[in-house]
Amino acid sequence: MRKWQYKLHSIIYEADTPAGKLFDVLLLITILLSVLFVALESVDYIDNEYHIFLDNAEWIFTIIFTIEYFIRIICVRRPFSYIFSFYGIIDLISVVPKYISILTIGNHSLLALKTLRLLRVFRILKLTPYIGESNTLLKALNASRRKIFVFIFGVLILCIIFGTLMYLIESEESGFTSIPRSIYWCIVTLTTVGYGDIAPQTPLGQLFASIIMILGYGIIAVPTGIVTAEMTKTQKIDVNTQACLYCMNSDHKEESIYCHQCGKPLNDVE
Repeated sequence: MRKWQYKLHSIIYEADTPAGKLFDVLLLITILLSVLFVALESVDYIDNEYHIFLDNAEWIFTIIFTIEYFIRIICVRRPFSYIFSFYGIIDLISVVPKYISILTIGNHSLLALKTLRLLRVFRILKLTPYIGESNTLLKALNASRRKIFVFIFGVLILCIIFGTLMYLIESEESGFTSIPRSIYWCIVTLTTVGYGDIAPQTPLGQLFASIIMILGYGIIAVPTGIVTAEMTKTQKIDVNTQACLYCMNSDHKEESIYCHQCGKPLNDVE
């Protein structure tokens, strides 16, 4: 890889250098502004008043993201490793809708155009690399997935039992017309959502509902405790943001020479 490509790679893919940090901050602001403008465009009176301004701004954002997309391809040894990666697909989705919208002209294409505009909101996913602690949370969730599954399965069994009992206690006039509908009420009540579309009318039903509500507060805290316990077990290792020129893998240990995934040299400059 030539020096200018390597220098661009260190700016775009890494955040340990001043230039890399500046690029990330500017890109972060651009993404947020783009998503904000898409949201404003969906408000009719704002779009009617500032349609030309919003459309021009959208083209500016699209061109910026397009340039960024192609620079990211140029800066890697294996372009397809980026193009078909999660972030590569998201970057492509962030620019394609605007270009396709040029072809959707006419009243028959209004629905397709609206759908394409909504797709631009997925630019918010470009923020994923900037959420540093997300990896720790994902690891904790992955480590506690069995405990959480068992817990959710147990809650589901309780909802079936409680819902069936409420179906026996209450009448159809109260809204408990079937066991599935009673189970729906139990789930809504146990999670403390409380839509209010179904409510027990008998004293026994209300007492039973009060017990379920109190249980709901305790049940909500259990998954939080499980994930928190796993997060405390996660050991932090000193890593940097250096990305591999070949497989795009990042978060290497400090002073690493080779990629811990593909084994290629990290500083492969010609």
